[in-house]
Amino acid sequence: MNFPSELKYTKDHEWVRIEGDIATVGVTDFAQKELGDIVYVEVETIGETLEAGEVFGTVEAVKTVSDLFMPVAGEILEVNPELESSPELVNESAYEQGWMVKVKLSGVIPTDLMDAASYKALIGD
Repeated sequence: MNFPSELKYTKDHEWVRIEGDIATVGVTDFAQKELGDIVYVEVETIGETLEAGEVFGTVEAVKTVSDLFMPVAGEILEVNPELESSPELVNESAYEQGWMVKVKLSGVIPTDLMDAASYKALIGD
């Protein structure tokens, strides 16, 4: 499995890439493998400001539906438009084309975000 070192990770298996005051969020390679074939991504919180830990959407796979949790506090600016017609991008390219939302950061970055090594230890990789 792939865990890019420039990203931060959550215990709920989301990743976050922070560039200035914008964070890009998606689910990890581990999460997409555990979920299986992803058939639908639903995010209805665009324009909303959420706290870290709040649910920002759901991801539906063939056998399950899972909540998506905000790794950082901020306003959801954009939802990946490609996921509406091609949700399988999450399976095929979890860290690049399969990103889910872009967030304008507010407040401090949570201290419980993990680096790649800590995340690998969490999942036993």
